[in-house]
Amino acid sequence: MKVSEAVDSRKSVRGFLPAPVAPDTIRRVLDAAARAPSGGNLQPWHIHVIGGEPLQQLKGIMRERVAQAPGGEAREYDIYPRELVSPYRDRRFQVGEALYQCLDIPRDNKPARLAQFANNFTFFGAPLALFCTVDRRMGPPQWSDLGMYLQTVMLLLREEGLHSCAQECWAIYPETIGNFLSLPPERMLFTGMAIGYEDPEAPANQLRAIRAQLEEFAEFIGI
Repeated sequence: MKVSEAVDSRKSVRGFLPAPVAPDTIRRVLDAAARAPSGGNLQPWHIHVIGGEPLQQLKGIMRERVAQAPGGEAREYDIYPRELVSPYRDRRFQVGEALYQCLDIPRDNKPARLAQFANNFTFFGAPLALFCTVDRRMGPPQWSDLGMYLQTVMLLLREEGLHSCAQECWAIYPETIGNFLSLPPERMLFTGMAIGYEDPEAPANQLRAIRAQLEEFAEFIGI
């Protein structure tokens, strides 16, 4: 698979087959992804991969936790800016509406929308879960390094015939996940990710998010 094909075929999959992912495959991907760039070669990412019975235990914990605290726990960072302005607000609204249209969930059906959101905390049925954590002393430049590592992981997963869904929603339960992973005090949760084989019949997987045109975000000077 060409890099361009991996980029074009990568998407946020929200419905996975139960087929297991070979341990050697995920180890190979995570190892190869470490060639991703990082400022000063700090390599600030720390990765946990969970499958099998521990993953089932986590899902059980999350079913109870989501029921107890549907709004989440005390946040350690804002997933989105508190004042999200256009065009960013419009893009977020558009992709959300497109997803619920694929699922045939109207805007006024709040219970169904909340139930769909809760599926995040079962990793949409994926056989593997990944969490990325980072040292609290790191700043925005190192957080951008995390993104480069995770994007490289997602592209290498495509090369292996696998799909993923990056899930920052896990950041609303930092205490629960921190306890589950036995994180040391100096490390905090950044994001989660579902990994597995796409279920092509899942309605949510029919979504192909619209991207802004090049002219909306790029300027060319002297060329």
